[in-house]
Amino acid sequence: MAQRWVMTAQGEPLQPETFDPGQPDAGEAIVEIAGCGVCHTDLGYYYDGVRTNHPLPLALGHEISGRVIAAGEGAEEWTGRNVIVPAVIPCGECDACRRGKGTICRAQKMPGNDIQGGFATHITVPARGLCPVDTERLAAAGLTLADVSVVADAVTTPYQAVVQAGVGPGDLVIVNGVGGVGGYAVQIAAAMGATVVAIDVVAEKLEAIAPYGAALTLNARDFDPRALKKEIAAFAGNNGLRPNEWIIIECSGTAAGQAAAFGLLNHGATLCIVGFTMDKLEVRLSNLMAFHARILGNWGCPPELYPGALDLVLDGKIRIAPFVEQRPLDEINEVFQAVHDGKFVRRAILVPAA
Repeated sequence: MAQRWVMTAQGEPLQPETFDPGQPDAGEAIVEIAGCGVCHTDLGYYYDGVRTNHPLPLALGHEISGRVIAAGEGAEEWTGRNVIVPAVIPCGECDACRRGKGTICRAQKMPGNDIQGGFATHITVPARGLCPVDTERLAAAGLTLADVSVVADAVTTPYQAVVQAGVGPGDLVIVNGVGGVGGYAVQIAAAMGATVVAIDVVAEKLEAIAPYGAALTLNARDFDPRALKKEIAAFAGNNGLRPNEWIIIECSGTAAGQAAAFGLLNHGATLCIVGFTMDKLEVRLSNLMAFHARILGNWGCPPELYPGALDLVLDGKIRIAPFVEQRPLDEINEVFQAVHDGKFVRRAILVPAA
């Protein structure tokens, strides 16, 4: 029998339950889970009352890696392969999917939201979009299969933001909020050739990302909004970078962070919203008109982009190991509380018992 830890009500302790994965239907795969990362979104469901599409009880968790142990008709080639499960799985058949817009597919399946999630020993998912993980390259990179679970969201979500914004050599990219997703946004933008400014309110997070692609780190607590923008402008000028067309990637998922990111808009700027909050924000949208700027939303990442993101990890251009910490799955309640209280600088990955 398999086991999963389910949410029964907001804030109530997650409970273990056993279940029989059964046999996969056509096009499905059963994945024996190696690891599942704990994401800010999971905490939103658990602590903040963000509604899941699947009724409770529900196992949360959408950053999943593991090995396919069974596959249904049409998916047999996946059996025995190590994989990363996309955090958002489009149907592949609707009009949006056929036009390459899978992130807005209305039939998409998100583990831990639309279907049972990855805080478990096993999960049944559509095989469409699974990302294969080369065992030899994984070992050569000094990583475990559980480590790359975070590729499923913490890496691929900012990867899509960087691709969507068209980041390249010569760009100045500002990442606001560099814990978790934001830390990988810094690394990805730097890997694409950009010069990256990292902003946060936690000194330890800035210190952690400084060696991994941040050309400048700034603690937002040390600046008022105008001074922050002026500091970045001076850095751009001193380093021969464009005074305008900044690309701002907002990953803090806080109202204060989003307000700060909006305040950094300049002529031709692009603001990418990656972090999520239920809080509302008052801004002057006319700034978009005056600056001829744009704001891009960023929901998940199309499965077809996963191999490119994984290549950056396995080639060592994105470092995962310094930013993750594995913990036993049966410590899930303690880990959730610690992450919620800000006691984890690294991203927690919950690993089922062997």
